[in-house]
Amino acid sequence: MKYLVLIAYPSDGWSSMTADEQAESHKDHVRFHQAVGEHILGGEALASSSAATTLRHVGGQPVLTDGPFAETAEMIGGFYLIDAPDLDTVVEWCRILPHGYSLEIRPCVEIDMPA
Repeated sequence: MKYLVLIAYPSDGWSSMTADEQAESHKDHVRFHQAVGEHILGGEALASSSAATTLRHVGGQPVLTDGPFAETAEMIGGFYLIDAPDLDTVVEWCRILPHGYSLEIRPCVEIDMPA
């Protein structure tokens, strides 16, 4: 089964960290990659939420706005897409990631698309 792990942290989280704290965070991600290995199907760090563009439909017309959809104290800073046998396995792997994160783990839904 596929799971999406959304990584959230305070919007000033990275910039408020010391170089040593940033290095330790990076080491946690390296340990995560080593533990999960080929089960990681994808993942990326994301630019700041201030770089986001939101697309909404207003009156049937697409409207683009700068910035994130919602005002929040945390921002989504990255994600992993993982193939795992069950949620317990994903949770165990995610314990390796930096403890300052809020991690939202969601199972992916398989959708059959007509040919």
